[in-house]
Amino acid sequence: MDIQKFQESMYSLIVETSTNLPKDVRRAVKNAKQRENAGTRSALSLDTITNNITMADDNVSPICQDTGLPTFKIKTPVGVNQLEIKKAIRNAIILATKGGKLRPNAVDSLSGENSGDNLGEGLPVMKFDQWEKDYIDVRLILKGGGCENKNIQYSLPMELEGLGKAGRDLDGIRKCVLHSVYQAQGQGCSAGFIGVGIGGDRSSGYDLAKAQLFRSNEDVNPNEDLRKLEEYIMETANELGIGTMGFGGETTLLGCKIGVMHRIPASFFVSVAYNCWAFRRLGVKVNPKTGEINEWLYQEGEKIDFALEAEKAAKEEVAAAVESDVEAPREITLQAPITEEQIRELKVGDVVHINGRMYTGRDAIHKHLSENPAPIDLDGQIIYHCGPVMLKDEEGKWHVKAAGPTTSIREEPYQGDIMKRFGIRAVIGKGGMGPKTLEALSEHGGVYLNAIGGAAQYYADCIKSVEGVNFTEFGIPEAMWHLNVEGFTAVVTMDSHGNSLHKDVQQSSLEKLAQFKEAVFK
Repeated sequence: MDIQKFQESMYSLIVETSTNLPKDVRRAVKNAKQRENAGTRSALSLDTITNNITMADDNVSPICQDTGLPTFKIKTPVGVNQLEIKKAIRNAIILATKGGKLRPNAVDSLSGENSGDNLGEGLPVMKFDQWEKDYIDVRLILKGGGCENKNIQYSLPMELEGLGKAGRDLDGIRKCVLHSVYQAQGQGCSAGFIGVGIGGDRSSGYDLAKAQLFRSNEDVNPNEDLRKLEEYIMETANELGIGTMGFGGETTLLGCKIGVMHRIPASFFVSVAYNCWAFRRLGVKVNPKTGEINEWLYQEGEKIDFALEAEKAAKEEVAAAVESDVEAPREITLQAPITEEQIRELKVGDVVHINGRMYTGRDAIHKHLSENPAPIDLDGQIIYHCGPVMLKDEEGKWHVKAAGPTTSIREEPYQGDIMKRFGIRAVIGKGGMGPKTLEALSEHGGVYLNAIGGAAQYYADCIKSVEGVNFTEFGIPEAMWHLNVEGFTAVVTMDSHGNSLHKDVQQSSLEKLAQFKEAVFK
C-alpha cells in the first residue's frame, strides 16, 4: 500500500469529521428545528446551532472547539500491515492539530502536561478488526469531553431517582435509558444522541454503547425488541421537556441506538454513551493497494444546507413568532467591565449581548486562582469557560479558530469563591452550575450566562482580537486568553436573585419521569 497516500486519506477523514457534520445528523437537527416553537430559548439555540454548522462548512474549521478524543474503528483485509496504518494515522493527527483542525487534547494524567499534538499513551484510540472484504473500512468519531462526561453505566437491579427500582428485565433497561437522558440535562449539549449497550462486563458494555454511535441515525434495528425500545425511548425522552441546551423545549433526544450482548449471571450492566448535537462521525472505504479513498460513508440521502434553509424559513419564522403566545425575551447589551447594579437588573431568560473584554478560564485556571493571586485585575470582568482552538501566525500573533463554551459544572467547587475574591461579575459557560455558585451569585451580585454549546464558529466570529494570554504552561485549552468581543450572545440562566433555569428544568423533567413511572412501569 502507498502509505503516504493512505496518510493523506486519513488527514482528509480527520478534517472532514471535525468540520463537516454528517448528512443524517443534519437531517435530525433540521427536524428538531421544525418541531420547536418560534421565539423560545430553544429556538434561539437551534438558530445559533444551524448558523454555526454553516460557518464551519464555509471556514473548513472545527464545528466545536472541543475536538474530543479521536476514536478510530478499522477493518482490514488479511495481509494489511496494521502497524503502518497506526503510524500513518498518528502522523495525520499531528498534521491536523498543527493546522487547527484538531485542538491539542492529549493530557498526561499524572503530570497534567499537554503533549501539544494529540498523541500520548493510548491516544488516539484505534480499534482493529480483520475481515474477508477487499477494502479497508475506517470510521472516526470525535466525541468531546462535555458529552463524554455524561456517559453513564447502571448495574441492575438498582434504585433510580424518579423511577424507583430498575430490575433485570426490559422495564429496568427502559428506566435506565430514560434516566441517562434525564441526568445529562443540558450539560452534554442537548439535544443529543445516545448509544446503549446491554450486557457484557463494564468495559465491553461501554465499547458496545459507543459502537452504536457508529450506526446511521436512520437505520432500523434488526432486533424487533430493540427496535421497539429505540422508538419508545425517542418518543418518551422528547416529552421530558429538557430541550436544546437544557433550556426547555420540544426536542431533547435526536437519536437512540441500542445493542445487546451476553453477560455472566452475576452481572447486568446497561451502559450509555451520550453524544452532543455536534455528532462528528464519518467513515471511508480505502483501497488497500493505493491508499486512496474509494467511498465516503454516512453520505446517503439529502445534505441539508442550513444557509438555504434559513433563507426559506425566515419569513415563516417571523410570522410564527408574531402569532405565538410566547413572550419574546428581553435583550440587553453589556459593556465590560460590568457593575453590580447592572447585574442586579438581569433576570433569568434575558438575552445578553456582550462587548468588550472577557477572559477564558477552565479547570487549571480555577484551581490556580483558588490558591494564588490573579495575573490581571478581574474586578467587574467576565470569565468564559472555554478552551479555544488557537493558531499563531508567522508574525507571532494569535488567532481564534474555534471558541465555544465548555461544561461549567466542573468549576462548581471553585466558582463562587473566586467570583467574590476577585470581583468577577459574570461567568459564561454551558449546562449551568450548582447551589454553591447560585448562592454566591445572590450574595455577591453575579450572573451565569449560558452560551450555546458546540457553536464554536459562531462565537469565534464574535472575538475580534486576542489581546494577551497567561499560563500557556497549562496548555492551549487551559490558558487564560484575553479576548475582545463584539455582540457575544448568551442567555441568563442563573441570576443574582436566586433563580436558576437549570434547577427548574431539572425539577420539571424529574416530575415527568415520575409520571411515566406511574403510567407505564407498573
